[in-house]
Amino acid sequence: MNPKKLRQLKKATKKARTTAPAPYIAQLTRYRDLFDKVPQVKYLLNAALLDDQLLKSGLLPQPLPKLLLPDDIQTVIFNQLAAKYPQGDATGDRLWDQYTAALPKVDALLRDYRDYLEETYGMWSFTNVSFISSLSDYLKGAPVLEVMAGNGYLSKGLKDKRPTQTVFTTDSTAWVKENQTGRHPVISIEPLDALAAVDKYADQVEYVIMSWAPDKGEADWDLLEHLREHYPALKLLVIGEKDGATNSKRFWQEAQLSQDGLAQVNAALKSFDLIDEQVYLAK
Repeated sequence: MNPKKLRQLKKATKKARTTAPAPYIAQLTRYRDLFDKVPQVKYLLNAALLDDQLLKSGLLPQPLPKLLLPDDIQTVIFNQLAAKYPQGDATGDRLWDQYTAALPKVDALLRDYRDYLEETYGMWSFTNVSFISSLSDYLKGAPVLEVMAGNGYLSKGLKDKRPTQTVFTTDSTAWVKENQTGRHPVISIEPLDALAAVDKYADQVEYVIMSWAPDKGEADWDLLEHLREHYPALKLLVIGEKDGATNSKRFWQEAQLSQDGLAQVNAALKSFDLIDEQVYLAK
């Protein structure tokens, strides 16, 4: 199934639930404790929990491993239990039943981690510290305008990395009523839509950064056309999933994309799930 459709289906399923589950982080914590003696599972749960704590503390998250259970996890667990408990041992049988019943739930929770970040922090692109470091090195202190900045994680990361860098952070705040985007800014954000922001700051920046433009409407395409017509010297960096969860269909069809010089930046972005977000130069 297309990742975008899968995410839409999951969100529709969530809305249809009649009973509220335990809070997401509480569920991760409970399963982390259950799988305390299974390092292959505990490692993934701990990684997600650590990044949540960092975000709660106002810090950027660390890079994550793929939050997917190993294909052979049941075999691994069976062998671990068999090595510790003789066949027919009641404790081993009880643990096996607990683990096998919990694994599908753990798998679903790990796959929902990006949804949790979006719904709780308004973080769409996974702006981790390694990615910001590589992006900052790529930009080399050049002045930047971020449009559609959401809660401003990317801009804040760049400013924390290079406090003297000029970074203008803007967002239309059009999505505030629909989700957490713009509700909990981590940096001062100027309420401007993308075209107005470019018109205001075009003569002061070298790069425009557009991250995770929505797939509803064609604001991304309007921005690219505007740059082509009025500010062709400006460089547009786009962060998103080509032909997937972000941006309009027309943008991906019409934009001239390049990843020259961006190999290290993309390696640091490192998706933790099935969303293949990448950084592109777009003309």
